[in-house]
Amino acid sequence: METQTNLSQKISFAKEVKNYYPDILTDGALTFLEVLQERFNNRRLELLKNREHQQQLFDLGTHPSFPENTKEIRNSEWSAAPIPDDLQDRRVEITGPVDRKMVINALNSGAKTFMADFEDSNAPLWENCVQGQKNLKDAVHKTISFYNSKKDKTYELKEKTATLLVRPRGLHLNEKHLLSNGQEMSASLFDFALYVFHNNQQLIENGTGAYYYLPKLEHFTEAIWWNDVIDFSEDYLGIEHGSIKVTVLVETITASFQLDEIIYALKDHIVGLNCGRWDYIFSYIKKLRNHTGFVVPDRAQVTMTSPFMDAYSKLVIQRCHKRNILAIGGMAAQIPIKNDEERNAAAFAKVKADKEREVKNGHDGTWVAHPDLVPLAMQIFDQHMPNANQMDVKRNDIEVTEEDLLAIPKGTITQKGIQENMNVGIHYIANWLKGNGAVALYHLMEDAATAEISRTQLWQWLHNEVTLNDGRTLDHQLFEGLFENELSIIEKQVGAQLFQTEHYQNAISIFKSLVTTKEFEEFLTLKAYNYL
Repeated sequence: METQTNLSQKISFAKEVKNYYPDILTDGALTFLEVLQERFNNRRLELLKNREHQQQLFDLGTHPSFPENTKEIRNSEWSAAPIPDDLQDRRVEITGPVDRKMVINALNSGAKTFMADFEDSNAPLWENCVQGQKNLKDAVHKTISFYNSKKDKTYELKEKTATLLVRPRGLHLNEKHLLSNGQEMSASLFDFALYVFHNNQQLIENGTGAYYYLPKLEHFTEAIWWNDVIDFSEDYLGIEHGSIKVTVLVETITASFQLDEIIYALKDHIVGLNCGRWDYIFSYIKKLRNHTGFVVPDRAQVTMTSPFMDAYSKLVIQRCHKRNILAIGGMAAQIPIKNDEERNAAAFAKVKADKEREVKNGHDGTWVAHPDLVPLAMQIFDQHMPNANQMDVKRNDIEVTEEDLLAIPKGTITQKGIQENMNVGIHYIANWLKGNGAVALYHLMEDAATAEISRTQLWQWLHNEVTLNDGRTLDHQLFEGLFENELSIIEKQVGAQLFQTEHYQNAISIFKSLVTTKEFEEFLTLKAYNYL
């Protein structure tokens, strides 16, 4: 630690840090982090203040809209920079956290690309984040292996692997374990910088490059910030301009009104947009939560065929293909159901229908959460998309209006929906606090985005005292009764001993406070991060 803290008076570690990972947090890497933080963090904080201001306007009754002052960007003819060869065909992408076994299995899965995730499927323990960087470095340098002593099995990379993309944490998150001038480091800069610093040269030698997924952008000015970070990093590291490539996740309702603007801001670096469906639903509820009469039905009733979701995904395809970049579809969260052939077949049928809809709409690729779903998704896209992509499908036949993007989905609010939200939210947060950000629950792979939907729906329903499909009103008395009942169910599911652990008791406390608080909290991970 001494050599690293002497490097600069500005960089220091939080007192709880015990492992300094000297092969990752080298002098050069820390200097790069310090420079980025000094140059870009104040702007990041201003962007977060802009989000607060925008929410205040929504709370006064305004709606998201297509910006009037950027109409010229939307209407004029221009294209993004060319897409590298190894990102032209992304028909099936697998995603998951950055633990060592997952990295190997995902790269070996047969998918075209693997998004290694420091964000929603990664619980940001210090060890997870920095060991994750080491895992990726070893993968890029082809030295990664993992020995499972229980199975007496060694995992190693195959000759042919998926193209690697990395998702750093969102702009709203800090890395509290590393301080610059006593200020917590931007988690976005931390994840972004360490990957490119350690791997860029080897990636180029491998015939690829530093490729990223950028999460949770809410405004095109945030894309401008990222573009400036990338341009500066290329100059600092001596990388050819435009070599770092990004795909932007469209997972906020505000971003869907600024697709052209986001692409334009990143036009030298961007290769695609992705429909981040779960976060998008969360954002849709969150941003419009205080509008009179705005209530969204049970989570299970909100699907990609809901009019506002269908409009958003088709608009992404249209705007991407106009600008000659890829439009990647959403996640199939299903995981195989072992020992139940009938239910497993039903789950796979859902995935098949979802992927057929995406490819027929014009998407160039899709996401899966489990290696066993790669062959199914690949077969569907192979059948309907014979070329590397379908950017020639321009979708000029559609016109998506502001009203289309904001259409409230029809449906009901049920006791079953309330209980499922409670159950999934508590189980997920408990696992997250244990360090696991990707949690298999009820044969679905849940991450922070789905937990966000669960608690946000409950907040909205309770805040509005909605009427259930059976005529009852969800007031605090009914909520308390259902909540206590669900805790009894959770205790039976995990056993009394595990239920009484700090992780589950903290998860219950966190979840309940998020749902019952008068003032809505923007992200559950901000509150829960204090417990890690």
